[in-house]
Amino acid sequence: MPRPTTPLLSPDIIGATGLELSRAGEPFGVNAIARRLAVRPSSLYNHVDGMDGIVELMRGRLIEEYRVAPSGEAWDEFVLELLRAQRRMYADHPQLVPLLIGKTITHPAVIAAYDDLATVLVEAGFPEDEVLTIIAVIDAFAIGFGLDLASPDDVWAPGGETRTLGRILDGAVRGDARSDRTFEVGVSLLVESLRARLRR
Repeated sequence: MPRPTTPLLSPDIIGATGLELSRAGEPFGVNAIARRLAVRPSSLYNHVDGMDGIVELMRGRLIEEYRVAPSGEAWDEFVLELLRAQRRMYADHPQLVPLLIGKTITHPAVIAAYDDLATVLVEAGFPEDEVLTIIAVIDAFAIGFGLDLASPDDVWAPGGETRTLGRILDGAVRGDARSDRTFEVGVSLLVESLRARLRR
């Protein structure tokens, strides 16, 4: 019997399937991926190291889709573009966030993306002993605002009297418009604080 011209399983196929299930809001563990690919769960272990390996493959696929590479622009323009892309990435995959932040990053494409950011920051003049901290702040900011973008249209619904919140909520923008406005204010504060730190 001849071999199929397209492989039934590969790390790329497994990662893509996990991401497809995640986007659909479906379970994306070993058993779910095996069912979707019509193979036995044990077959996946020939290509990936369990759920940790699958999450890392999915992380790599995400970076390929949402990656922002530096192209000679100023460091703050790069950081702004990166934050917008990462915010969208996390908003599109909110159920992945706990898994992504709970696993050590090893995927070469993801490491390369972080290396780009570290290089841009060092070349801008940020001290090397602060760069990892700044990267962690940027990550936390992107994750938080990604989850905010994925939140319900009405974030607050007071059930009774409030001193101030209820009044402010009357007529306030909702949904994506609220999240976009919040992000733009937040990102301007973050980047301006980094500019000030660099000047010092």
